[in-house]
Amino acid sequence: MRLTSIGLASKLACAAFSLSALLLAAETGAHAQTLTRFPALTAEVDRLSIHAATDLYALAPLITDFQKLSPGTTVEIAEYVTNDLFVAAAELCAQKRALGDVYLSSSVDQLVKLANDGCAQRVEGPDLQRAPRWANWRDEVFGFTFEPIVMVYNRDNVPADDVPHTHLELAELLRREADRYRGKVGTYDVRLSGIGYLLAFNDARQTTTTYGRLLESLGRAQVVLRCCTSKILDEVAAGRLLIGYNMLGSYAYERVRRGEPIGIVMPADYTLVLSRGAMVPAHAANAGLAARFLDYLLSERGQAVGQEQSFFFGLDGAAPPYIEGPDVVTSGIARPIVVGPTLLAVQDAARRKRFLEDWSQSVIQNAP
Repeated sequence: MRLTSIGLASKLACAAFSLSALLLAAETGAHAQTLTRFPALTAEVDRLSIHAATDLYALAPLITDFQKLSPGTTVEIAEYVTNDLFVAAAELCAQKRALGDVYLSSSVDQLVKLANDGCAQRVEGPDLQRAPRWANWRDEVFGFTFEPIVMVYNRDNVPADDVPHTHLELAELLRREADRYRGKVGTYDVRLSGIGYLLAFNDARQTTTTYGRLLESLGRAQVVLRCCTSKILDEVAAGRLLIGYNMLGSYAYERVRRGEPIGIVMPADYTLVLSRGAMVPAHAANAGLAARFLDYLLSERGQAVGQEQSFFFGLDGAAPPYIEGPDVVTSGIARPIVVGPTLLAVQDAARRKRFLEDWSQSVIQNAP
């Protein structure tokens, strides 16, 4: 685990936060990867504890801007992979406790499951209703981003004629150019990644025939499986992988801004859209402060900061430049993953077991 501090935070306060988080992790068996503290801009008045399955670079601009509005607030962030955050939150909820004051996760289905199990509290605020209807469940789980799920490729090494623009085109490319792309395509290991599982489950709902062909092609191409978007993007940028499938558009675009040789394709047959979720746990120590932070995330100001510096797509679907494929909103290709009770099916234990068995048979056992 890595401990960092933003600004001139005291080492003692950081160590205290680190110890607290370590004790919680030890109790649940889940582990935070990074602990970071943003000290208050003035004398500390209150402290907000955020536990997130979101990269820190994307959260940092939002945190620092929120502190301009609340200069006496210290913000502490513990980062997790999605499944670890879910396990830790669920186990502490059963003990009528919470990891912190706010949970943020791309695996919004896991937040819905927590809320359904009584682990969330209803939140009110003047800007919370700005969330689209499909991104607000019972005023307990809020989506605060609009993130298309895209395909990426290495611009230096993938010929223009090979760039896939639909899910079927990707499947056919991997069949047609099997030798060239064998071991050169990456995606999530859905057995380990909550967001990967959520996206794969929703892919299967769109078109079972195309999805089945794609899985078979990925298996025969010896697809490289990773935990997270960032690791796949690292390898695509370096040329070790040529194509990445089901990547978060915001993370991919951040790499383009860095100048990395990554191309981004909005699939023209359909594009899943994720809204990263936020919730206040039922037993949060600072629920009022947490509600203010969620309200900020959905405010006009918070959305502007997010679109300019963090997640790059607006809740209205406005996209940054350099994205290939049709406009995700006006073209009708957007398939939002609705934040609501339908996501409980994603977390059903029996259904999950069957899905993962079928996925493993197609992707792993079909490999030559």
